[in-house]
Amino acid sequence: MISTIQIKNIGIIDDLSINLENGFNVLTGETGAGKTLIIDSLGIICGNRFSKEMIRSGEEYSYVEACIYLPENENAIDGNIIISREIYQNGRNSCKINGRLVTVNELKEFMKQVIDIHGQNENQTLLDSNSHIGYLDSFIGTEIIKIKQEYRKLYEKNEQLKKELKENYGDEKEKQRKLDLLQYQINEIQTANLKIGEEEALEEQRKIMLNAEKIEENLNIADIALEENAIDSISEAIRALEKIEDINQSYQEKLTELKNIYYEVQEIERDINNLKGNTEVEEAERKEIETRLDAIYSLKRKYGNSIEEILQYEEEIETQVKQIENSEEENQKRLQEQEKIEKQMNNFAKQMSALRKIAAEKLTESINQELTDLEMKQAKCHITVTAREEFNKNGLDNVEFLIATNIGEEEKPLSKIASGGEMSRIMLAIKSVLSEVDRIPVLIFDEIDTGISGHAAKAVSKKMKKIAQNHQILCITHLANIAAQGEHNFYISKVVENNKTKTKVEKLNEERTIEEIARIASGDINDISMEHAKQLRAS
Repeated sequence: MISTIQIKNIGIIDDLSINLENGFNVLTGETGAGKTLIIDSLGIICGNRFSKEMIRSGEEYSYVEACIYLPENENAIDGNIIISREIYQNGRNSCKINGRLVTVNELKEFMKQVIDIHGQNENQTLLDSNSHIGYLDSFIGTEIIKIKQEYRKLYEKNEQLKKELKENYGDEKEKQRKLDLLQYQINEIQTANLKIGEEEALEEQRKIMLNAEKIEENLNIADIALEENAIDSISEAIRALEKIEDINQSYQEKLTELKNIYYEVQEIERDINNLKGNTEVEEAERKEIETRLDAIYSLKRKYGNSIEEILQYEEEIETQVKQIENSEEENQKRLQEQEKIEKQMNNFAKQMSALRKIAAEKLTESINQELTDLEMKQAKCHITVTAREEFNKNGLDNVEFLIATNIGEEEKPLSKIASGGEMSRIMLAIKSVLSEVDRIPVLIFDEIDTGISGHAAKAVSKKMKKIAQNHQILCITHLANIAAQGEHNFYISKVVENNKTKTKVEKLNEERTIEEIARIASGDINDISMEHAKQLRAS
């Protein structure tokens, strides 16, 4: 049970602490006083989504903390577990269980075993037919738990085998498709006959071709400058030094150096002259280079950023082809194991299906009796158990709760029911039957009494009180009948302090409880409404 909840900076709630009790807790009060904000805060602590617009105006963060008494839970300290969640304007989110940081998903997984929130527009669990099998299995209880546990071990192993087969191309069509793709890629790369360094050489040739005119012009200038100027000038300098080389050793040394330079310049001039002959551009050769480079660029876009990477990719996919071609034996072993597991799964699924079909009849009968008690005498619930074609985590059964709300009407899924009042009573009928086997300790009802009144309202209040024998109930209501059945009544109001509105919670004594019932019943507190309230309280 929730013993205490503390809420800070959510909507008009400033800093609010509520001490709840076991049994039937009823919250009533003014419209807009913050009743639903309290339920929203419990939703936040359950891991629900939170909008930063909910943070109280002028504050940087919101904070919700709940002390939950769960003596049998392994996380409990002296029977208590402290859950907290802090959310900031910048989006930072801090969730803790007994001071230990957890993710929102971890918080949600933990709290869904503790609190079940129902609102007029929030019966998603009941409206979702995928959850109906869980209700039926809860009704069956321990008899199906062990079978389901064994089945799920096999189911998880079977799913792993499916995954391994898919990854190892156990599907023949997928395998052939992959082989065809890889072989196409190998052929495309091999046909290109790529050579390392080829791209760079082609790029160099292409660059020369693009600049042929400029190259030829400047090579001519260099050739003329060397042949007509540099070589003649050096030759004249050599002849001058030859005339004085006998006079001093240093002149002879410079002459030798100058002759070496002369020979080098001659060699350079011959090389430049030869380069001039390489600048002529053949159109066919240019097109061939462009075509080859385009082919290389195309392969690079598909298989790598360089020829080295493309060739490495070719090696990798050749290895992959060999692995796929050799995977048949390994996959056959997996398929044989899968066949064996599915036979065992099928056996467990049949056992669960037999239990569900028997239980579906009993649960249908019990719910229909509850609907009669809830002033839905013409309504008939029918729980169907039909076969699936493929295994899922619950076996080979589809379970759905169908309802016909009036005589002569066809059965429809719960999601097709238009009346919110009918939906509320159907949900209460199911909860009432399952209350003894339902392991979720805290049930929260947010104005689910909308659309009902009179005898139906009285019947609903009795059922909720019955459910409260096995669960802690927290209920927001506008109906006097339900408020009258409360074991612990709280009044929610709003007050203005320092020019700011905030929510206030007051736990009511018996006298104040009767006054509140009178106010809800008639809108006024007078002798007649007080007498009526006392009668409701005593009934």
